[in-house]
Amino acid sequence: MSQLFQPDRVIDERDKSFPNWADGLTVDDFISRHPCLDDFATPLLAIDKLALENNLQVMAKWVADHGFELMPHGKTTMAPALWRRQIEAGATDITVATPWQARVALSQGAQTVQLANNYMDFHELTWAVTCLRQHLEQTLIVWADSLDAVEWLDGAIGKLDAVRPLDVLVDLGAMGGRTGARTPEAAMAIASAVNKSPRLKLVGAAGYEGAFGHDRSAADVTRVRQYLDSLRDLFATVREMIDEPPIISAGGSAFFDVVADELGGVVDGTCRVVLRSGAYVTHDVGHYAKTSPLDESLRGPAPHLMPATWGFARVLSRPEPTLALLDGGKRDFPYDEGLPFCVASGPNLSMTGEAMSARPVTALNDQHAFVTVEPGELPVGTVVRLGLSHPCTTFDKWRLVPVADGDQVVDVVETCF
Repeated sequence: MSQLFQPDRVIDERDKSFPNWADGLTVDDFISRHPCLDDFATPLLAIDKLALENNLQVMAKWVADHGFELMPHGKTTMAPALWRRQIEAGATDITVATPWQARVALSQGAQTVQLANNYMDFHELTWAVTCLRQHLEQTLIVWADSLDAVEWLDGAIGKLDAVRPLDVLVDLGAMGGRTGARTPEAAMAIASAVNKSPRLKLVGAAGYEGAFGHDRSAADVTRVRQYLDSLRDLFATVREMIDEPPIISAGGSAFFDVVADELGGVVDGTCRVVLRSGAYVTHDVGHYAKTSPLDESLRGPAPHLMPATWGFARVLSRPEPTLALLDGGKRDFPYDEGLPFCVASGPNLSMTGEAMSARPVTALNDQHAFVTVEPGELPVGTVVRLGLSHPCTTFDKWRLVPVADGDQVVDVVETCF
């Protein structure tokens, strides 16, 4: 695995949970000293190297087998080094959610950046146009979901010295969804407006099916299918307005198999089906373990995604016979799609601690986790390994994240939040 860190990045006290002896060392020097997980303080977030490598390959194969492209959502990790690993594994390039994230991706050398949102910030657009003028090999694709958005983009680009039109995907939504034109008729009006602008370039249609289903229930999957049918129908019309291979983009991390069912028929060599799944890179043991079509529980024993991020916390207090308080909380671990749960314990930080019957964290404060235990279980000082849910709200709490091969730290991921 190619290294995930900037060798000259200097570690200091702001890098949460890194050992104090690492202060002042470059990351390269730190790794050369062969640290292990138990050198770190708690709480800690760590990445399992083997699971990470597995996930990169499993998703790359799935996408290739279906004739799709993958532009994984970079907001999941905001870790340019992980983005590069995803691209090395076969991804076309990177998707982002905000103009600032697009600036990070373009600055890091991404060749094509899809901003899956309306672009309404003139300062950031000025920077982007300047970047694209200086780097003709780079491309920025943005979304538009209203005539007002098209008018704003057209006017803003008109004030700037752009060397080529800005690529635009029409964003189709539906009632009760997130962004996106609420009807196909409104989406076609947007496409026509983009097509008439000399400053904008219509390149296809896009949308987010995840807004219409939160789990794998029959009702949610049906809603997702109905939405994707509408997107496919819109694309059939929009593609006639485009000379080069048009793009249809959908596919978050929960329903990309349904996207394959509904949009796979348009894969004929004359268009591009672009998925944006991002959470696969680390997967989880919570939300995506229940919804991803590549989780073992849904797909069976064939190659599947594996949870690659784990939390570690230490028992600080046993103030009641059946209560343990851990030293990790909302500032350290995700909680918006399910609370962490205890999977293993031991005297040290280890990926291979003694397995325990899964015990859920019942509540999180800023810096504490509440766990209901049996009397005498998890004495003060015990280290607990935690299963986590939802990668998109995991990485934002950490500047540097160690990557472990077993208990040996072999790499470091730096985030940009």
